[in-house]
Amino acid sequence: MGEWLKGKVAVITGSGQGIGRAIAIAMAEEGARVVTNNRRAGNPYGDAETTAKEIKDMGGQAVPFFGDISKFDVAEKLIQTAVDNFSRLDILVNNAIVYRSNPVWEMTEEDWDSCLDVSLKGSFNCTRHACVLMKEQKWGRILNATSGSWLGTFEFCNYGAAKAGIVGLTRSVARDMARFGVTCNAYAPSAATPDTLSESTRARWKRRYEAGITTKEQYESSFNLPAPETVPPLLLYLCTGEAANINGQVFYIRGGRIALYSEPKAENPIVKEKGLWTVDELVDLVPKVVLKGYKNPVRPVK
Repeated sequence: MGEWLKGKVAVITGSGQGIGRAIAIAMAEEGARVVTNNRRAGNPYGDAETTAKEIKDMGGQAVPFFGDISKFDVAEKLIQTAVDNFSRLDILVNNAIVYRSNPVWEMTEEDWDSCLDVSLKGSFNCTRHACVLMKEQKWGRILNATSGSWLGTFEFCNYGAAKAGIVGLTRSVARDMARFGVTCNAYAPSAATPDTLSESTRARWKRRYEAGITTKEQYESSFNLPAPETVPPLLLYLCTGEAANINGQVFYIRGGRIALYSEPKAENPIVKEKGLWTVDELVDLVPKVVLKGYKNPVRPVK
């Protein structure tokens, strides 16, 4: 057992299995007292109770909480569970997600709502209630699970939109809470979980490859994902005092590879001082100046 998080209290949503479970156990191993969470008991891959039991069996402290954090009042009860059991809250990991895959023309309202409600609204709900406590104690760490899908994805517009929203949420919360000693960062993990290894996910990767959206190397790598335990080390670091000045950032994690997503910026401007641009002018200037070096990232429209 380590001591990097000794005395800290962490809430980890979606921690019954997969990456969330790995995060909860890793934080407990570094001394944190943990509240585990998922929607309901009885998942064959594990739930909040089984993860909490693993932590207690290794000598740590953990309490499970079952509930749907897409509900504002349920998220409040989750955060209060940390206070009721451990008297405080220092770390919030918004890790819970819902997968619903379909091309946009087949995406149902339920597909859209279920994904956005848990991934994006659930992250806001928990963050909203946690920030009240963190603001008062002048310390806190918030970590939000995003995905490379925030850059655009295939047959997954709901998930891509949710994860792009999480990036915006992260960057905004960081700016709200920095003056109170609270940081908020996002992580985009790539790891083997029941969802990423499912037959439906494998089939979707195959369709992406056949559509020319991913390379053969990317397609083959989707079947050789690293273990969930490769994700927590960076998150542990971000929760320490050593990372107090890292805020509003988005990190990519795959196995032993950690990278920082670059800051978006407006490039190659054209400026017209008077009047409006004409289409004729834009047809001439946009390809030559604004789109200098541009390559279409998706299949070209014919």
